[in-house]
Amino acid sequence: MEAFLVSTGIVAIAEFGDKSQLLALMLGARFRKPWVILSGILAATLLNHAAAGLAGEWIRAAVSADALRWGLGLSFIGIAAWALKPDSLDSAPGRHGNYGVFGVTFIAFFLVEVGDKTQVATIVLAAQYASLWAVVIGTTLGLLLANAPAVFLADRFAPRIPFKVIRHVAALLFAAMGVAVLAGFQLG
Repeated sequence: MEAFLVSTGIVAIAEFGDKSQLLALMLGARFRKPWVILSGILAATLLNHAAAGLAGEWIRAAVSADALRWGLGLSFIGIAAWALKPDSLDSAPGRHGNYGVFGVTFIAFFLVEVGDKTQVATIVLAAQYASLWAVVIGTTLGLLLANAPAVFLADRFAPRIPFKVIRHVAALLFAAMGVAVLAGFQLG
């Protein structure tokens, strides 16, 4: 249960102000089909985070406990530094053509999550915790918790969200986890 709760909380906080949340805002404002958009986000995130979780599980099995502790601790601290950098969405998806809103959302979200800090966090969390599916479901839920309001309230509340404060809180949480792991505390 700890793996699920930590994974959900960390990713939900880290996701605020992230480029995928900007994408969710844009898709929500443009297509105005929140349930279809959320379905596309869910499918893309499950696939992406399952692959990341499997990579983390492989790392946990292939690396010595001491090397894993150092790698995890430094990775959490690296993600903390990354969380301080504001994201921007470089390119918006074009017309949805033959793909439909679900297809555009699925493709755009899958691609925007490749190499994203939440995907890296999923790898790190799966390397830390033995429960792969608790991590994958938790990180997916965290991403949905952060993006669902963006999809539903795209036009109304985006200018009022304190993204800078949320990024700093996420960075602090990742840094604290990194220091705890380096100090020898077991998170799971």
